[in-house]
Amino acid sequence: MIEIMISEMEAAFCKGVFDAETVFRFHLGEDTVTIVVGPDGYRVVRGATPEPVDCECTTGADMFKRIWYDGYRPGIMDFLGGAITCDNPFLLPAFLKAFGR
Repeated sequence: MIEIMISEMEAAFCKGVFDAETVFRFHLGEDTVTIVVGPDGYRVVRGATPEPVDCECTTGADMFKRIWYDGYRPGIMDFLGGAITCDNPFLLPAFLKAFGR
């Protein structure tokens, strides 16, 4: 699933959503991906990187698919119930916006 998502990101990227580089790390089941999003571009690294992370998010692959492909927007119960664990959930809508979601 991660490979398909990464391949779709380039065509969907929207410049100007972020003013500075912002580092996201997603743990999706067994996979981890670090995505650095800036004003004019982004880069993806499979796995964790040593740089400080602005937003670290853990969820299952099925939940991420619902968000990425089906337009599902998690509510407070998804976070309180443990379906999604995130240290900075307020950055997630901007991440989705940066990729046309």
